[in-house]
Amino acid sequence: MQNFERGNLLAAECPSRDVLRRLTGRWGMLVLWALSDGPQRFGALRKRIGGVSERMLAQTLQGLETDGMVLRRDFGTVPPHVEYELTPLGQQAAARVGALLDWIEDNLPSIARNWPET
Repeated sequence: MQNFERGNLLAAECPSRDVLRRLTGRWGMLVLWALSDGPQRFGALRKRIGGVSERMLAQTLQGLETDGMVLRRDFGTVPPHVEYELTPLGQQAAARVGALLDWIEDNLPSIARNWPET
């Protein structure tokens, strides 16, 4: 295991940026939030997160699994039964994501006032 000092996220070479990129990509936070309700199968997760493609959901789950935030549980059955769930680290991240999502929902009217009219 490598030892990391707390870095500078503004520096291009900061390893935390890889985690930040996976977490704040288009689907990372939504996957964490959706899994905060408990383990889910791939199909159910995809239905729950409107607009995500199968490919992007698979990539997002793999990235979050790489970072230790999501656990993929294969039950070894036929037909295949696989579930995804948050690890303790993922639960911590999801709680923080939830706080940001709550803030967005609470402030959406103020935010939307700044949007250009269409």
